[in-house]
Amino acid sequence: MNQNRLSLMNKRFTMLFTVAAVAVMGATLFGSTYSQTQISGQSYDMSSMDMDMMDKIRNMGGLQLVMPQAFAETDCGVLADSGRNVVEFNLTGESVSLPIMGGESYNAMTFNGQVPGPTLRVTQGDVVKMTLTIPADEITGHGNDMHASQMTALAFDSVNPGETSQYCYIAESAGVFKYHCSGVHLVGMDAHVLSGMYGIAIVDPIKGYKKLMVEKTSVVDGEVSLDRQFYDADALEFTLQFNQLYLTEGNYDMGKMMSHQNTASVINGMQFGYTPNMAHNLLVKGDVNTDFFVVQPWKGLELKQYQSQLLYVENDQHVRLFIENQGNEPVFFHIVGEILDRVTQGNRVQSAATETWLLGGSQNMIVDLVFDEPGAYALVNHDYAAIYSGALGLFVAGDPFNLNPTLVEKGIIPEPVASYAYVLGNPSDAVPPMGLNSIAHPAVNIHGLYTDEVASEMQASGLIPLWEVIPVVAEILTAES
Repeated sequence: MNQNRLSLMNKRFTMLFTVAAVAVMGATLFGSTYSQTQISGQSYDMSSMDMDMMDKIRNMGGLQLVMPQAFAETDCGVLADSGRNVVEFNLTGESVSLPIMGGESYNAMTFNGQVPGPTLRVTQGDVVKMTLTIPADEITGHGNDMHASQMTALAFDSVNPGETSQYCYIAESAGVFKYHCSGVHLVGMDAHVLSGMYGIAIVDPIKGYKKLMVEKTSVVDGEVSLDRQFYDADALEFTLQFNQLYLTEGNYDMGKMMSHQNTASVINGMQFGYTPNMAHNLLVKGDVNTDFFVVQPWKGLELKQYQSQLLYVENDQHVRLFIENQGNEPVFFHIVGEILDRVTQGNRVQSAATETWLLGGSQNMIVDLVFDEPGAYALVNHDYAAIYSGALGLFVAGDPFNLNPTLVEKGIIPEPVASYAYVLGNPSDAVPPMGLNSIAHPAVNIHGLYTDEVASEMQASGLIPLWEVIPVVAEILTAES
């Protein structure tokens, strides 16, 4: 093998071994027939708006109700000088066009050009200084209802186009908390939230997370007994945010929402975002265009940040999931083939060793678990309609396809790895900021419902653009075959 090419492959996390037998499991579980989707963007058509009317709405601040106070309610100066750690959290409310399945796009409302918005992570007791900016060319005002705060609803007023406002609060309670647009004086909150303006705040306990106890069994002198295994509090972490879309011709449809007729179920903003892509097809089938998994709507490398990715973990590793139901439909969270070893809501353990946990609208939980055996495990909202409309992804644990010997032989890796994440990385939209008791992900690739500008910023910060790396690897593999 050409040494320059091999060097490039290693330097850029050349990453093209895959999850072969996932297809077998997927074909057994899901009888869907989704095909490759070519996603074409479209510009947000401002010309169709009545600009005179928009100017009037901006000038009066929206539909005035009973909340005339400013966005900033809590005294930031006092809190900043209180001796507490201050964390700044800056958001921009902007409307953009983002892709959905079927080669279409929809008119989304976003924080910072992405869905979900950026994840805020702080430690219990920190002061959060939240700043919201609305560009002058935005068609409507936006607000921010931060569920991690404790303050009067009068503080959650809208910020008009061309304006910036802020407020501060103390993150007193540990847990996972939703934040979302509060609309224009609360009017249209549903449209803003269900069009994409939501995210989460993770408040780590001031004393850190607790060890995980997993009950097993052992055999001693022919007798089966209970064997409790303890895992360190440090964990590999992911965020999973469930929601629904209610669309007619790319626009939010309140009538569909009121009748609970959603048009798509999403995890972190995308339908089937954590399924295989063309790179996996190449290694498994020898052909990028031959699917090996039954659900692959985002497989094309030309889709860049929108191409689907998988979630990789090690076996016998403490994994922590921060999960939020951002929508108004129930989420029956389940991982096919696994046990949820611990479920925590707020700062209270609710269950151990359970299979499925129900989350209502704007409800959250922290799931701790250990994947015992190598394999592929589907994460779902165990409402079948939700599964088939997009609430499905895959965890791949360990080396279930025995690829390590081949990888070492080809020089892709110097020695066997415990997880494919060491080569492929994990998708950026599922990886939260580091916090107390976080295990660093070996590599992070660019994946998510981001605008091109956001994706470019991530690439500049050092995240892996798989759509650039994979063709180099594919050329090498093809030359050797």
